[in-house]
Amino acid sequence: KERKIQTTNTALRNSIQECGNRTFVFLLQNPKTKEQIENLVRNGMNKELRDRLCCRLTFGTAGLRSAMGAGFCYINDLTVIQSTQGMYKYLERCFSDFRQRGFVVGYDTRGQVTSSCSSKRLAKLTAAVLLAKGVPVYLFSKYVPTPFVPYAVRHLKAAAGVMITASHNRKEDNGYKVYWENGAQITSPHDKEILKCIEECVEPWNGSWNENLVDTSPLTRDPLEEISKIYMEDLKKICYHRELNTKTNLKFIHTSFHGVGHDYVQLAFKAFGFKPPIPVPEQKDPDPDFSTVKCPNPEEGESVLELSLRLAEKESARVVVATDPDADRLAVAELQENGRWKVFTGNELAALFGWWMFRSWKANSSKEADVKNVYMLATTVSSKILKAIARKEGFHFEETLPGFKWIGSRVKDLLDNGKEVLFQHPAGRQAPPGVAPLWHRIYTPADPSAPQFLLTARVGRWNVECGLADLHIPSVSPVLPSS
Repeated sequence: KERKIQTTNTALRNSIQECGNRTFVFLLQNPKTKEQIENLVRNGMNKELRDRLCCRLTFGTAGLRSAMGAGFCYINDLTVIQSTQGMYKYLERCFSDFRQRGFVVGYDTRGQVTSSCSSKRLAKLTAAVLLAKGVPVYLFSKYVPTPFVPYAVRHLKAAAGVMITASHNRKEDNGYKVYWENGAQITSPHDKEILKCIEECVEPWNGSWNENLVDTSPLTRDPLEEISKIYMEDLKKICYHRELNTKTNLKFIHTSFHGVGHDYVQLAFKAFGFKPPIPVPEQKDPDPDFSTVKCPNPEEGESVLELSLRLAEKESARVVVATDPDADRLAVAELQENGRWKVFTGNELAALFGWWMFRSWKANSSKEADVKNVYMLATTVSSKILKAIARKEGFHFEETLPGFKWIGSRVKDLLDNGKEVLFQHPAGRQAPPGVAPLWHRIYTPADPSAPQFLLTARVGRWNVECGLADLHIPSVSPVLPSS
């Protein structure tokens, strides 16, 4: 037994020397990641060992995303600590008042037993690095939707924020999403500069491992109650027919895909005066294994909406909404008059929501309101339907490069210059975050229980009304048969 241990230790030392990585010892501070490394050595898996120890995670404009586990190219305690140390160093350089403004940290419900790695633990370690340096940290005391973090950054006037999540990725993954002071994900050159700062301070500082610091430091602040309340109050500003909503007999089904969405979607529907959506019981509560779906991505359509559609038919519900595990993506399905289900694309939903927001703006604006001050945005990979509506109605339409970071930064620029941004559509397939409850008057006001026209029919009419015959509209999702 002693000889086997000695051989293992020798192989481990050789691998460390070959990689020349001085920070390897810190990977062993977590017993679970230490066990993973020792197993690789014991089983002679030298190539995988080198891959894990000789490659580092690339820090990009979306932050970090990788599998959880041992190694410098994986998401784990050490790589999150290193990234946060680099963030601290860069933010200190960029903001002279960093220690006054603070930093926001949120997390989802992901976790992995084999590496003792959970989003909540990684969030605490992120906070610990900053608290140990005297930076106030707004750490949510409970899992939250990703949109809460950029919203909190702007509302609290923080210098930046991080959301620990891998969004709709497979269960093995986790991530580290970074938001700048404007509430948008970072753009170049911030990513490159942060990476340089990470590489300059890879050895953990004193206090960086002390996750219990979040419970003892006077600099820890919990923004959950304040942000939840103000976020929902802001949602009410785009609810134009709350009284009608309170009277409707329309039923909704909601699935949160084992993620964070249930509680917050319930609050959003309440803010609009709707009855609570009926949750899919098997998918309502957080489950890091995503045990009822092969892939926790609502864009996958029929294969992931099976339980939702089945429950909708049982409850005689007409509309199904699905949010991904960190609740920043939305899928919608509607029961058609022929008894079949239609799953909408993000482009179709963007058309509906864009039309509704402009229609509501016209109905509620004063005569002095200037349509030339109104903007909508989409990315270059999105449908051109918003552009066609803008051309017909007279408001401005702009395109950005694909990605929340580009469209978010442009929205902030427009708002800072006194423009009114009614709607933004960030991609071609998924709907933008926060739009689930915007069903105000898509159904007839005369009889709230009976639809005057289906969502599908409305999208089809726009293709004619807005002259879209000559525009490229990406193919729509298939109509799914009801069981």
